[in-house]
Amino acid sequence: MSSLRKPDLLSLNDYLDGELHSELRHEFVDGRVYAMAGASERHNRIAGNVFFRLRSRSGGGPCGVYISDMKIRVDAANVCYYPDVALVCEPDDDDPYLKRKPCLIAEVLSPTTEATDRREKWAVYESIPSLRYYLLIASEQRRVEYFARVPGGEWEIATLDGDEVLTVSCPGYGGLLTLDEIYEDVVFAV
Repeated sequence: MSSLRKPDLLSLNDYLDGELHSELRHEFVDGRVYAMAGASERHNRIAGNVFFRLRSRSGGGPCGVYISDMKIRVDAANVCYYPDVALVCEPDDDDPYLKRKPCLIAEVLSPTTEATDRREKWAVYESIPSLRYYLLIASEQRRVEYFARVPGGEWEIATLDGDEVLTVSCPGYGGLLTLDEIYEDVVFAV
């Protein structure tokens, strides 16, 4: 009769060392690693548009904008995720391979990642004290839902519609995002 045994868990340091040498990216969730899948052209174009808009408005300031290859570390949950786009404005968040104090995180939803982005990742991200915005950007239609932290620390959820503008305000950063900018050159099948 076989016996059950606990699965081997990876330490954070072993994970980080492995990521430095791996050809594939992996997310780290409390000792377990999960390989990251590739993304569609539409997904890449949307993430690129958000990165470009945020980056073009951050030049010369204290903020860094990162696209898909920068890990976000959440110590309290013992995770490292690779968000599609992150805006980090804390000067002391200076690790070259991972960031702990994002102001904005954007995830481009796909059929295979949407449930994880909406539930698992949001449950972790909302606990990050520096985080002010979490964007969920649809890749199958023009639809952006976002969470914004309001004074007092509570979160509100809204949808970016039509000609509305999302005003992004972080320490040392101020900028705008519109649906047209997010979905520039993105083609949906008719």
